[in-house]
Amino acid sequence: MNTKDIKLMILNLAESFFTSWALMKAGNMEPGNLLTGVIFLLAYFLYRHISLRLSVKTFAYTRTARAAAMLLSAVYTMFYMLVDYRRYVETLTNGLYRGIVLAAVFIGFFVCFYKLLLFLFSYSGDRETLRRLLCGEAGQPADRKICLWCFAGCLLCWLPYYLYQYPGVMTPDSINQLEQVIGVIGYSNHHPFVHTMLFSLFYHIGYFLTGDMVSAVALYTFFQMCFLAFGVYYFLRTLEWYHVRPALLILITLFYGLVPYHAVFSVTIWKDIPFAAAVMLFSCSLLRLMKKCGTAELVMFVCAGLMICLFRSNGWYGFLFSVPFFLFAFRRQAKKMFPAIAAILLTAVIVKYPVMNALHVTQPDLIESLSIPTQQIAAVLCHDRPLSAEQRAAVERVIDTTYIKELYNPGFADNMKELVRAGDQEYLAQHKWEYFRLWVQLGLAYPGDYLQAYIDQTYGYWYPDSFYPVADAEGVSATKYGVSHTPLIGGPIVVKGKEIALKMGSMLPMYGLLWSMGGIFCLLLFCIGNAFVRQEKAKLICYLPSFALYLTVMIATPVATDFRYVYFMVFSAPFYLMTAFVEISECRGTE
Repeated sequence: MNTKDIKLMILNLAESFFTSWALMKAGNMEPGNLLTGVIFLLAYFLYRHISLRLSVKTFAYTRTARAAAMLLSAVYTMFYMLVDYRRYVETLTNGLYRGIVLAAVFIGFFVCFYKLLLFLFSYSGDRETLRRLLCGEAGQPADRKICLWCFAGCLLCWLPYYLYQYPGVMTPDSINQLEQVIGVIGYSNHHPFVHTMLFSLFYHIGYFLTGDMVSAVALYTFFQMCFLAFGVYYFLRTLEWYHVRPALLILITLFYGLVPYHAVFSVTIWKDIPFAAAVMLFSCSLLRLMKKCGTAELVMFVCAGLMICLFRSNGWYGFLFSVPFFLFAFRRQAKKMFPAIAAILLTAVIVKYPVMNALHVTQPDLIESLSIPTQQIAAVLCHDRPLSAEQRAAVERVIDTTYIKELYNPGFADNMKELVRAGDQEYLAQHKWEYFRLWVQLGLAYPGDYLQAYIDQTYGYWYPDSFYPVADAEGVSATKYGVSHTPLIGGPIVVKGKEIALKMGSMLPMYGLLWSMGGIFCLLLFCIGNAFVRQEKAKLICYLPSFALYLTVMIATPVATDFRYVYFMVFSAPFYLMTAFVEISECRGTE
């Protein structure tokens, strides 16, 4: 064994020691737990194997790959440390010891992620091997009929949920939209007006044909199922452009058909569901437009772009954020792409302002978009931080702070928003800049409170180890309008089967990753980093819509762990992964 090998062995031993320390703390194990020794040995042999592989796959250890791995490792490590750091040192009181433990855990996580990312890059950057795995030797495109079968397969897998939840899952949000559809209340853009009008279209067609409200709602639900399945179909047809094996297309279909939250969401009347399909369609159109700027691709780009802008309020802001990047990325196709982008913007503006104003559509109130600032100020008040007389007067001018400690929920902003609505929200709206300065002043004075409030309000979307119920809504919320849960199938087998299917995500390792919003966001970040490693920066434009929409959730979410707010990201997870691996040069560019 030469000097270089000895140094590498010592380095791997040190890396394994810190990794075992970090995982010991993450797993809430005691130092004497036998499993810490197991983790140490597994880490050591893994790191030795990674070192040997990187010496062969040198493209995975380039400056770009190391930079991407270091940045992602730091981000992933912070995701864990920001939430769990107090648990790691809860038994220690000495500041020095606490600092040593936190530093050791940080190093351990960082090393673990860094090594694993380089290891993954050694596979994801191996173009020739991936080409054979994805496309086979012949490289022939799959029979396009397979995508139709996959479309039908999704509907078939979702059909039992449709029959059991007939006419669809309707929560209070859904009932509010139904009330607008049947004219009980006026139009509101609190739930996107365009989505309400889409619901209204199918509802009235169904009611015209059947004269039954339940059947009318069921028609919209069936349309939503078909639209979601069409998003899958379009994604699979896009992969056919890249000669992806039929077996992989079927495997992807199984993700959509058999993971039960897709089935539950497909029959849940929320704007988030068609919005998720729209994001998938838009992302696929971007991938297609990179190689072929044809009429069909442009039509899908415009239609999906409009749905993104109009099906959710944050979609409009996410699209606006993305526009400069679209203009740069497609500057060589400016004659076709720039008018398409302009068409989306102009149409969305016309619908959102002149059309809605003409129809007297009520817009959401101001406080609806201020969840996080409201929570941060509430945290300062609940911690009894000193405020100047002017600052306290400004707060009490808008809200009654008497019961704020009882009402404040760190992960749920609705209580604070209702407190503002019960106060003087009009004064807040008339003095926006005054209260913006108040928010900044308190943030500068108490940054720790602001940071902790932000973590508490958003952790579910980036912390991979958080638990939250997914797709647990069922039936139709209480309403007097003649729509009720009318199951066409039932019985203990159906009920228990649904219950077990939804619980499996909280029981099985690896499978549970599909239920983790934080885990899927980490996947998106990996795919973005992989684009740099493979020197395919053009692919970044395909990830941009999802990333921009994710940012809008992170600055305005009212709930810390609501799966539906990022369902668009979960629904597009296979798209991120496949886009990371396919070769753009392999695109057929024809239909």
